Amino acid sequence: MIRIHNSLTGEKQQLVPLEPGHVRMYSCGVTVYDYFHVGNARMLVVFDMVSRYLRHRGYRVTYVRNITDVDDKIITRAREAGVDWREHARKFTHAMHEDLDRLGCLRPEKEPRASEYIDDMLAMIARLIERGFAYQASNGDVMYDVRRFGPYGKLSGKKLEDLRAGARVEVDSAKRDPLDFVLWKSAKPGEPAWPSAYGEGRPGWHIECSAMSTKELGEHFDIHGGGLDLKFPHHENEIAQTCGATGGKFAEIWMHNGFLNIDNEKMSKSLGNFFTTREVLARIKHPEVLRFFLLSSHYRGPMNYSPDQLEQAEAGLNRLYTALRDVPEIGGPENSGRLFAPPAPTQVFDSAMDDDFNTPEAIAALQGLARELNTARAAGTDAPRAKLLAGELRALGGVLG
Repeated sequence: MIRIHNSLTGEKQQLVPLEPGHVRMYSCGVTVYDYFHVGNARMLVVFDMVSRYLRHRGYRVTYVRNITDVDDKIITRAREAGVDWREHARKFTHAMHEDLDRLGCLRPEKEPRASEYIDDMLAMIARLIERGFAYQASNGDVMYDVRRFGPYGKLSGKKLEDLRAGARVEVDSAKRDPLDFVLWKSAKPGEPAWPSAYGEGRPGWHIECSAMSTKELGEHFDIHGGGLDLKFPHHENEIAQTCGATGGKFAEIWMHNGFLNIDNEKMSKSLGNFFTTREVLARIKHPEVLRFFLLSSHYRGPMNYSPDQLEQAEAGLNRLYTALRDVPEIGGPENSGRLFAPPAPTQVFDSAMDDDFNTPEAIAALQGLARELNTARAAGTDAPRAKLLAGELRALGGVLG
C-alpha cells in the first residue's frame, strides 16, 4: 500500500489508481530558455524516482512531463541572441535532455511541447468563456474570472480577500479583479502569435499545463506534481481552469517537492544564487553523485546545497560501490536487475518508499545491505551469500536510478 502526502488535503492518502493497475501522472517540466539549475534538477529527479518506484511496485505508469517552449523569457533570450524563438527553444531542449540523461532520468512516456497544443488551449479557453469563467478584456487579452471559481485558494490555503489586499493596483487595468490572470495574450509586434477568435496572440503560461495534461491523461487523473514554488499561483490556476472548463475533478493527488536552498535561501535564477545542473555535473566525479545527493533528503523538505553536501553524497555512494567491488553478478549482467537475495532488505526498502517515497530511509536500507555484503565478502568473493546480497543491492539501487 503506497501512501502519498496530498498537498490538496494536507494528509497522506492511499494511492488507488482511477484505472486499476495504471497510474497516470503529470509533472511540470522546465521552460527551455537556458540551462536548468540544480533546484529544477531536484524536481526532475524526484518525479523520475516516483515513476521508477511505481513501476517497481508493479504499476503500469503513464508519466507526462511538459516542455514550455513558448514564453516571455524564451522570446527575450532569443531576441538578445538574434535567433528565432523556435531555434532558441530547440537548443535548450536538446541541452535539457543531455543533462537529464546524465542524471539518469528516464524519458517520460510523453513530453508535450506547449507550442504544439495551441488548438487544445484555445478549445479550453472557449469552454471557459462559454461556462462564464473567462472574458475578453478591453485590451484584447482573455482573462480568467477568479471570482467565478468558488474553491479558488484551496490548494495553497490562501484566501481571496488576503490576496486582493496584497495585490498591486494597476493603473487603467483591464481586469475585473486584481487576481484575474491571463489565458490568451493579444499579439505584440515581433512576438510569436497564432490566430484565434480573440485575435492574434499566444497562450498564458497557466493554460498550457491544463490543456496538455488533460489532452494526454484525460480530465481526471491520479497524480500531478511539481516544485513547491508552483503551488501558487500556477497549480492553483490550473485547478481553476481545468475544473472550470470540465465541471469535474482534475488530479486526485497533488505532490510538491521542497526548495533547494543556498545558505538557507531558495535557489532561483531571479535571485541570482543558482548553479546550473551542467555546471555542477562538470565539477563532480560522476553524475550519480548529484542524483544521490538530491534523493538523500525527503522530497517534501527543504535541502541545503553546498560542496560539503556533495562530498558527503559522494562518500555515501562510494560505500555502496565499494561493497559491490569484485562480487560477480549471478547469472551474468543480463540478470542484474533481478532480486536474488532473501527478501528482508527489500521489505525494509519497500516499506520506506511506500510511506510517501521516503528516500532517506530507503538509502539507509541500501547502506545496511552494503554492510551485510561487506561482512559476507570476508568469507570470499565467491561466497553464495555475497552474490545474493550484491544482486539485491544492485537491483534496489537501480530502483532509485
